[in-house]
Amino acid sequence: MLYEERIYRLLINKDNLTSYNIKIAESDLFISSDINLADQALRSLVKHRYSLEYYIKNHPEFSTSLLPLSKDNLAPPIVRDMLIKSNTCMVGPMAAVAGAISEFVGYDLFNQTENLIIENGGDIFLRSKTRLTVAIFAGESALSYKIKVAIKPEETPLGICTSSATVGPSLSFGKADAVCVISKSATLADAAASAIGNRVKTEKDIKIALNYGIKIPGVKGIIIICGNDMGAIGEVELV
Repeated sequence: MLYEERIYRLLINKDNLTSYNIKIAESDLFISSDINLADQALRSLVKHRYSLEYYIKNHPEFSTSLLPLSKDNLAPPIVRDMLIKSNTCMVGPMAAVAGAISEFVGYDLFNQTENLIIENGGDIFLRSKTRLTVAIFAGESALSYKIKVAIKPEETPLGICTSSATVGPSLSFGKADAVCVISKSATLADAAASAIGNRVKTEKDIKIALNYGIKIPGVKGIIIICGNDMGAIGEVELV
């Protein structure tokens, strides 16, 4: 499958950044930064995956629940964040896992590079000193890669996460080709993209889903692509 081979990564404009891949089991991070931080990124990923796996071992419902779970102040930081943000979006905590991994690894590398892009299965944490353009991959939709969003440096660090019912392994109860959410928190953006995507069954649901999603606290902007139709709301500058 095109998605599984992650061909879209070849289209990322790296400019003067160094790019490298870090992979452990399901976590497959494509990172671009001012210098090669592969060793530091790997240590960070190991740390946060261990936190998640150890917590799931003792709380198996964390990995299977499709509904929010109670907050746990004794849980590791990444688990606490997923519990809180998924609760805000009314989805199960694992709906936020890819965005959370991107964000937590991102902040571990934050002080070592002024420019940083971490992509984990379509969920991005980024920090940039220059204006960026992010193209949205929407599978077989005619709008795939044609819808582009401008990101200003002063808006970063930022999370840009995409959920799809037609691309990749993510669980979705909707039919959208892409639901892209912009938030200061990549963990929240990931959870919100899942929650919003669940509400898009046909093109007619785009407006309803946009109006629902923008009310989620912490969501800055949303783009939805379903078939040949799209809609956007909030702080979204389309290019």
